Amino acid sequence: MESSHPDRQHLRQSLISAREALPAADRAQRECALLQNLRSLLETLNASNAHAILGFCWPFRGEPDLRPAIAAWLTADAARRAALPVVNDQAAPLGFRHWTPDSTMQPDRYGIPTPVDGPTLQPSLLLIPVNGFDARGYRLGYGGGYFDRTLASLEAPTLTIGIGFELARLPRIAEAEHDKRLDWIVTEAGAFAAEPI
Repeated sequence: MESSHPDRQHLRQSLISAREALPAADRAQRECALLQNLRSLLETLNASNAHAILGFCWPFRGEPDLRPAIAAWLTADAARRAALPVVNDQAAPLGFRHWTPDSTMQPDRYGIPTPVDGPTLQPSLLLIPVNGFDARGYRLGYGGGYFDRTLASLEAPTLTIGIGFELARLPRIAEAEHDKRLDWIVTEAGAFAAEPI
C-alpha cells in the first residue's frame, strides 16, 4: 500500500500542511473559484442527466467545502441525489449513504460527519479529494486505499473528478499498480480532463 512508502508519506504531509496553512482570505478566494468551476463542469456533465447520483466528501483537514455547490446542484433538478462515503470496514470498499443539506449527521471513526440514516446509493459521478495530483489524473490520497478499492469494486462505470487547490499540483506522481486514474481534476484554476497516457 502507498501508505507504507516514506517518500509518499512525507509528500502527503507536506501538501496537507500547506493546504491547512492557507490564510483565511486566500482560502475563501480559492474555494469560491473552485466551486464556480465545479458547478460549470457538473452542469456540462449532467446535460443528459446521465450522472444523477453524485458522491462527494465532507471537508477534512483544510479541503475545499463542496456543500454549497452540491446543494445548488441538487436544487436544480429533483431527480438528482447526493451521497457521502461511509467506512464500513477498513479493508472494504466505501459505501455511500444518501445526503441532503437537512440530513442528521454523526462523526465516523475518523471524526468525519456522515449521515445517520438513509438509503445506500451507488454514485455515477464521484468527487474525490486530492492531497496531490498530476495532469495524468493520478492522485495522492491519505494512504488508506479506500477510493482505489471502491472504484475497483463498482459494477457500473463511475466518472471521477479530483477536487483540490492548485498548490496540490505535482509534475508527476509515481503511480502504484493499484492506483486508479481520475477522469477530471477541478481546482481554482479550472476544470481539466486527465491527460492521456
